[in-house]
Amino acid sequence: MAKRKKKEDNTLLLVLLGVIILLGILTLSKLLLFLLLITIGIAFFLFYKKVKESKIIKRSNIKEIDVMNGIQFENYLGVLFKSLGYKAQVTRTSHDYGADLIIVKDNKKIVVQAKRYSKKVGISSVQQIVGAKNYYKADEVWVITNNYFTQPAINLAYANNVILIDRDSLIQLSAQVN
Repeated sequence: MAKRKKKEDNTLLLVLLGVIILLGILTLSKLLLFLLLITIGIAFFLFYKKVKESKIIKRSNIKEIDVMNGIQFENYLGVLFKSLGYKAQVTRTSHDYGADLIIVKDNKKIVVQAKRYSKKVGISSVQQIVGAKNYYKADEVWVITNNYFTQPAINLAYANNVILIDRDSLIQLSAQVN
């Protein structure tokens, strides 16, 4: 009889343990369900953002821009800014005094230095466009690239009120018209 009682005690212990585990799972499952829903929500948001960015990049033609030469890039920017409502004129290829493009909108004259580079754009491009500002009597000066800028270029641009348009901004601009 002692064995039977011990077996019943084990069964009761297992049932109690099962009930405790079940209650723990039910309590924990609400928390797990909540965490799972949060995780799924974050994953969906990141996926949606990635798809949206991918569509913008595809519309921007940035991969085509990356294989253009400098003159093609300047002409592309001329067409792009005309599409955005600017009057645009590409300057001659040599003796341009640091300006590749002159754009005008709302009586504001903007001189642009275009840099289609495979590496970051350095300080010399900012120096050139700063010099072009007075020559062309521009209201603003911009440097536009299909890449990014070095920190010294960013610092000099900030000190001289030069607007820098990097790869990300160019993608956004291009996607507006494509």
